[in-house]
Amino acid sequence: MSDNTSAWIRWPGYIALFFFAVLAVSVFVVRSGNWQQGLMLYAIACLLSLIILVVMAIQSLIPRWRGERMSVLKRALPAVPGAVLLLMAMQARDVPPIHDIATDLQDPPAFEQIVNLRGDNSNPLDLTDEVIKQQLAAYPDLQTLQSPRSYASSYNIALTTARGMGWEIVTEDANAGVIEAVDTTSIMNFKDDVVVRVRTNAEGSLVDMRSVSRVGVSDLGANANRIRRFMSEFQAAAEG
Repeated sequence: MSDNTSAWIRWPGYIALFFFAVLAVSVFVVRSGNWQQGLMLYAIACLLSLIILVVMAIQSLIPRWRGERMSVLKRALPAVPGAVLLLMAMQARDVPPIHDIATDLQDPPAFEQIVNLRGDNSNPLDLTDEVIKQQLAAYPDLQTLQSPRSYASSYNIALTTARGMGWEIVTEDANAGVIEAVDTTSIMNFKDDVVVRVRTNAEGSLVDMRSVSRVGVSDLGANANRIRRFMSEFQAAAEG
């Protein structure tokens, strides 16, 4: 069966499909461990998907192709995922280029067992003054959580919350009040390391958390969002 659709419509559709394939390939490249090359492919595919989507959207408005508007829009669909992903990344462009976030910047929770899992090519675990300055400016809401719960109760809630978030628990030490875990992202398979620390005080207990990306410069706000989610779920469980 022959396709009578104009080549001016077919070829942009083929290009949109090609960029969708490149986007899929980039994910596999990242997951294979070549994350720098993979992210470069990913960025290129997303950018060009957005461009071809805009071109085809304009094309659908041109009177010459009014009768084929639905065909244009259908052929543009493969460009939508890349365009959406790029727009989502652009929304996070205002976050600072940091990847090590903690609720206690004066005495951040320390990693122990996870250090051996990170490998030599992972980001360093030293919180510099510049990183602390940028975090305070960008995420002033991330602070130590004070709970009226007892030390033992808070630790148990923290452990249950960590498990409920799907993290891989590496260390659970109730005596030290420490939980170490790894959170693996669903698409790119990036591994981010997490440590939760519970301490006692006169009013109940103190809960702190630190979340660190193993690779990359900017986390696009992912670690801060992880901490917010954990603290929110912890509070909900503690008040329940």
